[in-house]
Amino acid sequence: MANNGSSYRMSAFPVTVFSHLLAVSIATLVLYWLLKLREGVAFTSHVKIQIFNLHPLLTLLGFIICSGEAIITYKGILATRQALKLIHLVLHLLALFAGILGICAVFKFHNELKIAHAYTLHSWTGLSTICLFGLQLLLGFVTFLFPGAKSGTRARFAPWHIFTGVVVFFMAIVTAETGLMEVFMFQKLYRGQEALVVNFIGLLVLVFWISVGLIVVLPSKRK
Repeated sequence: MANNGSSYRMSAFPVTVFSHLLAVSIATLVLYWLLKLREGVAFTSHVKIQIFNLHPLLTLLGFIICSGEAIITYKGILATRQALKLIHLVLHLLALFAGILGICAVFKFHNELKIAHAYTLHSWTGLSTICLFGLQLLLGFVTFLFPGAKSGTRARFAPWHIFTGVVVFFMAIVTAETGLMEVFMFQKLYRGQEALVVNFIGLLVLVFWISVGLIVVLPSKRK
């Protein structure tokens, strides 16, 4: 019997639904961790850990989830091409804003406790990621939206735009995972409820990255 391999093909839609569920799960766990198991969040407080807690809140919920959702926009939303471009842009702008604010929060925390800045791999990859993310966003904006390049230029640039977007998102995931490891070690969690929550957040973030990468390579729908 002839087999053209179609039985092994799948559309991006079910993986997209799974990714949305992962995003909700990550957000729920992060909020439970920071608001229930920790001291909450604040940009100005005499309880300094509240300032630090803004960092994982904004970088995980804002940067990781918003940028991941932005990547899968074209496979997960039924809309016109122009509307998808706008949604893609808005989600990336939210991610960039949240990432910058998250970095400001941890710098403020370090300043108030007289802790050195940017001395770990986590901070190096984080700063590199936010800089490359901003550059990627700027290049994408001027190429595809305003003023917009010629169609031939856009077609040649599109694969590189997709590739660098996936690479930057991978860097963001590495940064998040190393950050969770630092929290785990610096807070000496080892065992207990908070340790389980932090570990599960890390696992879900990893699976979220895998699902986003899979969506990028899968077709939008079955042919």
